[in-house]
Amino acid sequence: MRVLVVGNGAREDALSWRIAASPSCEAVFAAPGNAGTASRGENWDVAATDGKRIAERCEAERIDLVVLGPETAIAAGVGDRLRDAGIAVFGPNRSGGRLESSKIFSKRFMERHGIPTARAAIVHSLEAAHKALDDWQGSVVVKADGLAAGKGVVVTPSAATARTLLTEWYRAGRIPGGGSDVLLEERLDGRELSIFALCDGRAIAPIGAACDYKRAGDGDTGPNTGGMGAYSPPSGFPDDCFDTVRERILAPTLRGLLAEGEEYVGVLYCGLMWTGEGPQVIEFNARFGDPETQALLPRIGGDFAALLHSVATGAMDLSQLTTSERHCVGVVLATGDYPKSSAPLKSLNADIALDDGCRAFWSSSRRNNGTVDAAGGRVLTVTALGDDLHAARSKAYAAVKQLAGRLGTDALTYRTDIALI
Repeated sequence: MRVLVVGNGAREDALSWRIAASPSCEAVFAAPGNAGTASRGENWDVAATDGKRIAERCEAERIDLVVLGPETAIAAGVGDRLRDAGIAVFGPNRSGGRLESSKIFSKRFMERHGIPTARAAIVHSLEAAHKALDDWQGSVVVKADGLAAGKGVVVTPSAATARTLLTEWYRAGRIPGGGSDVLLEERLDGRELSIFALCDGRAIAPIGAACDYKRAGDGDTGPNTGGMGAYSPPSGFPDDCFDTVRERILAPTLRGLLAEGEEYVGVLYCGLMWTGEGPQVIEFNARFGDPETQALLPRIGGDFAALLHSVATGAMDLSQLTTSERHCVGVVLATGDYPKSSAPLKSLNADIALDDGCRAFWSSSRRNNGTVDAAGGRVLTVTALGDDLHAARSKAYAAVKQLAGRLGTDALTYRTDIALI
């Protein structure tokens, strides 16, 4: 099987790595790829959102399966273009991708189909936002409607603080992701959990879970980011959590999709808050998460490429999947100004090989005369496997320190409390 991975982040590096290790994989490509994907296959100089050129290149290269990595590719309709060309795609079409690309669409979908989620108000102007907050009690989670690379959500402690933020957004015309639509949600109390489920259009099944860390600083301080680390499997949740999520979240979601004429194919990321009343959906993503994928895939075995192909062709075959009982911890190394800005880094040491069940995955980057140039922001995700969470965490941070000294820069920073529970 010849497989193309679309995207250029650490998630795509991890997907490329696991796919390349699959018995059914003959060759793996990436578009546009990064320094990591270039080590195991050809990178195509094609933007992840350019469905026309990707489809043309896939036909020329006899690609059997395309795996869509980033949400931008899904929102741009790359899956639609490829399916029109008769190419198997792991990833939803643009319409199904609205579960992620529009927080308002997703909220209304959940309300229509009885999927547990936070109480919310939808506003389209500053005046409407002020009115919605008049009688609001407690914290307010402010969510820009469109895609904002993990930076469109702000948790405010009160209605007054939310008013100040929304005034800044509307008056400056700088709502993250663009547009004028904003979702205001109550803040749920509990513990966060990410569950990944595969859906072939007719059946849906959870395959793994992780806990991620979105704030920039230790102790969950600082602004929201795309993610600063993750660990898998989650710790401290009920033993039957998969069964509960299958019954309360996944089953009604699939019923709702089918009722609305959506043939959803790919992975559904369920960002959940486990409350005293059980799981409630914080958000849906229409793709694998980053950095959760980097912590999940080292625990995944079997023929991963064949599994994704079975989903893409409407006949999900879970017999292709094996999951290790070992634990994995992933820590993100980022430039110190992330997420406020993303200063590029030049001429990094390309040797990131690690021993003892550890691995590092490149984010947006390219190889250049034996070194690596990184776009900045999140640069690497360092992962480690261990027999328990403590062992995996200790190995991950030892590897982080090893790499931090080897890369040839002191511009990188990381959280020191990933998986410290």
